[in-house]
Amino acid sequence: MKILVLNCGSSSLKYQLIDMSNEEVLCIGLVERIGIDGSILKQEKDGVEGKLVVEQPMKNHEDAIKLVLEGVKDSVYGGVKEMSEIDAVGHRVVHGGEKFAGSVIITDEVEAALRECIELAPLHNPANIMGIDACKAILPGVPMVGVFDTAFHQTMPASSYLYGLPHELYTKYGVRRYGFHGTSHYYVSQRAAAMLGKNIEDVKIITCHLGNGASIAAVDGGKCVDTSMGFTPLEGLIMGTRCGDIDAAILPFLMEKEGLDAKGLSDLMNKQSGVYGMTGISSDFRDIEGAAAKGDEKAQIALDAYAKKVKKYIGSYAAEMNGVDAVVFTAGVGENGIDMRAQIASNMEFLGMKLDAEANKVRGKERVISTEDSKVKILLIPTNEELVIARDTLKLVQK
Repeated sequence: MKILVLNCGSSSLKYQLIDMSNEEVLCIGLVERIGIDGSILKQEKDGVEGKLVVEQPMKNHEDAIKLVLEGVKDSVYGGVKEMSEIDAVGHRVVHGGEKFAGSVIITDEVEAALRECIELAPLHNPANIMGIDACKAILPGVPMVGVFDTAFHQTMPASSYLYGLPHELYTKYGVRRYGFHGTSHYYVSQRAAAMLGKNIEDVKIITCHLGNGASIAAVDGGKCVDTSMGFTPLEGLIMGTRCGDIDAAILPFLMEKEGLDAKGLSDLMNKQSGVYGMTGISSDFRDIEGAAAKGDEKAQIALDAYAKKVKKYIGSYAAEMNGVDAVVFTAGVGENGIDMRAQIASNMEFLGMKLDAEANKVRGKERVISTEDSKVKILLIPTNEELVIARDTLKLVQK
């Protein structure tokens, strides 16, 4: 069975075509600037030099998906000869609220429920729905599956997901911790158990998805019991442009002092803060590390603050689970940030974590990076959210 995996953003679309008979990626691509001047599609095929590049206007996601379907049929860079070879489509959906604790076949009823979740993810869910609608128009009759970023975290107990707010705000508006990056946390926790040679039910794992957006999850026996992101992806760690945890009283203070309305405050916290706001340099950790190496004090403070926040969450989740067997690093910074991993893992011997400095000198490869005598194993595992989506799609379609 060949499955097309789509990850629709507001103006972008990432995709993979996967042959599930052997989980081979037949082609992979990215569409950028949908609805904006300079729309472009870039697609690659493993083992084939160069890229398929298509530059032409795309006014909406339906235009983009039409080009994607032409691309996956390309004689050089594609993976099928006819669209009829695409057996199913798996969609990443950011927010399922409390409605979905697992992946589902997309029906009219499911899509209606996704629309009800728009107010919980106004930047993400509309784009996900546009991708679903576009596929329905272009591939009528082809089964589609929704895989939710929030679903993996639905196993959290109420003591983890409820805030210290009046309970009616939860019952009336769904104000609670939802968590995100669920497909990534699920994938790397499963891989971690396999690397340890243990059943997932028998291990306690802390998964650190560290990228421009970043979150940490406590996974006990294969189930998420706590996670750092909350009602939105703003809570938790310091991120590329997001502030993460702050004193909530800062918000009305800044609204008064800076004359901000709700949108202005949201933009400040989501788009102007994080390591970008702290340094005034960039949201890219490579740029900040470069500046710190040249003696930029604010850059070094931002890196130190980021590492310290990750360490805090690792320590708190180890306490919450009464121990930990493995700590996993994944995503852009987690997979490639050699110095950042070393900084986070330093002075953690009290917890039983010992980093192997030589083994840590690697980027983007699955590896144990702790010493042999480390009681808590430290693992580097490249995430593969698209494969999780494809596997869930296959499972549901075959039913």
